[in-house]
Amino acid sequence: MKKYTVTLVEDPETGDVILPFPEEMLKEVGWAEGDVLSWHDNKDGTFSITKKLKPTVETEWVLVEAVSQFRERYMVEVPKGKAEYALETVTMNDAKEFSQEHLGETIVSHRVISKEDALALCDKDNEYGVEWTEEVKLKNFFTRVGERVYND
Repeated sequence: MKKYTVTLVEDPETGDVILPFPEEMLKEVGWAEGDVLSWHDNKDGTFSITKKLKPTVETEWVLVEAVSQFRERYMVEVPKGKAEYALETVTMNDAKEFSQEHLGETIVSHRVISKEDALALCDKDNEYGVEWTEEVKLKNFFTRVGERVYND
C-alpha cells in the first residue's frame, strides 16, 4: 500500500479547506475531479474514502418560491402621549430591532427549470457570486439529490 503526504489548502473563493490528491493516486483508484467522495471513520484513528456512485435516476431542477414570515419587535422611546411617533419611527426604518421570531414559510409557487436558467437566476439573485465557478455555485446555492440541510 502506497502512502501519500499532502498539504491542505484553502479555497480563496469559499474559504473551504481542500485536500488535494496526487494525480498518481487519482489514476490508481479511478477518481477524477468532480467525483463525490464519502468519508468513513474507521474508529481506529483512520478514515476510509470511497467514491459515491452517481444517481442512476434522471434528475431535474425545481425552483421553489416561498414567503418567510417574522414577528419583529421594536422598543421606541417617544414623548409622553405621542405613541404614534413610534409607528412612524418603525415605518421609516429608523428603529433598532428589539427581537424577532421566525413564524415559518409558505410555499407560493414551484416550477421545473433548466440548469442553465437556474444558474442565470443564481447570478441575478446573488450578484456577489457571479464570478464563481459553476461547481462552487452548485455547492453553495443548490440542493442536490440526497443532500440534506440541517438548520438548528
